[in-house]
Amino acid sequence: MESRGTWEKTFTWLKKLTNIETRFDSALEKAGKAGVKALEEATPKDTGLAAGAWFFTIDKGPLSSTITWHNADIEGGYNVALLIQYGHGTGTGGYVRGVDYINPALVPIFEAFSNDVLKEVGK
Repeated sequence: MESRGTWEKTFTWLKKLTNIETRFDSALEKAGKAGVKALEEATPKDTGLAAGAWFFTIDKGPLSSTITWHNADIEGGYNVALLIQYGHGTGTGGYVRGVDYINPALVPIFEAFSNDVLKEVGK
């Protein structure tokens, strides 16, 4: 194998890759906050407790990271946000149909995050 020239571009690219984790962390944080805002706005409001109870966590592993959105509005041992999403039975034998508000709220967040990550990888 023969090589001509320098490895300067390769080394520069590799050096940027060592800093990419910091840039991905920033993109994860941005997506997490945007998701909380979108979920707050999309959550059907009766008292507003469920809408104001959204938060997110980021779990970083050796090969992947995960954003998880949570809702802290628990009533009677049940997560109110999930009762709204999937529906629930009532104490009198009735049923309240679910409203799919979580998925539509997060789709634009996923798309924006994907675009942000692709930009970071392309730098």
